[in-house]
Amino acid sequence: ALAARSPLCRDLIQDPRVLAQCDRLLLTACERYQLHLGQVIRIMPGEKAQSLHKDRWAWGTHLKGLEPQLNTIWALTDFTRENGATRVVPGSTGWPDDRRADPEEITQAVMSRGSVLVYTGSVVHGGGANSSDADRVGLNITYALGWLRQEENQYLACPPEIARTFDPVLQDLLGYAMGSYALGYYSPPTAPGADPEVVPPNYALGRRAGGSSLDSAADLAALNGDVRGG
Repeated sequence: ALAARSPLCRDLIQDPRVLAQCDRLLLTACERYQLHLGQVIRIMPGEKAQSLHKDRWAWGTHLKGLEPQLNTIWALTDFTRENGATRVVPGSTGWPDDRRADPEEITQAVMSRGSVLVYTGSVVHGGGANSSDADRVGLNITYALGWLRQEENQYLACPPEIARTFDPVLQDLLGYAMGSYALGYYSPPTAPGADPEVVPPNYALGRRAGGSSLDSAADLAALNGDVRGG
């Protein structure tokens, strides 16, 4: 629930350098991408290494032939070999799901506080073991294709009464926007005739006018036609 809890994280979620990479990587397979999760990861002294994995396994092994997500880990402390810097396997994006990394194929994302590791959901990686006497703290912000289910349910983690105060760009990233012209609409649970029959998610935030091509008047007219006409 970082968007709801931390104004500073809201800025990082919208970092233009990271969103430019999302544009390049994700918009080849969707009309809009979204925030997949936001979490602070703390590796304490004595903690063992995390199992190596691909983050795309959040959807099982069903997605083939496309990259579903882009991930970032911002270093809130220095990342060192001793305190559990993230282990990464370069070149592993095309590996089959049952391929296991040999020790010599694994490196670590050693970096200073304030740096960011950017990697895709197909990269084999995992948190390192912490043999130091201090915590290793990282901020994990991940983005995914807009037509996929989010790992962290942003509607519940950041409900409309909080999200309505945010910048529209951040609102859209949280998922308060149509994933495409027919993904994400709802009917307001009010008395018949009190509200339009079909509206985009940002209607719950008080945004009555479309802020993008995906919730324009033309798209909503087409959507209403599809819903009513079957």
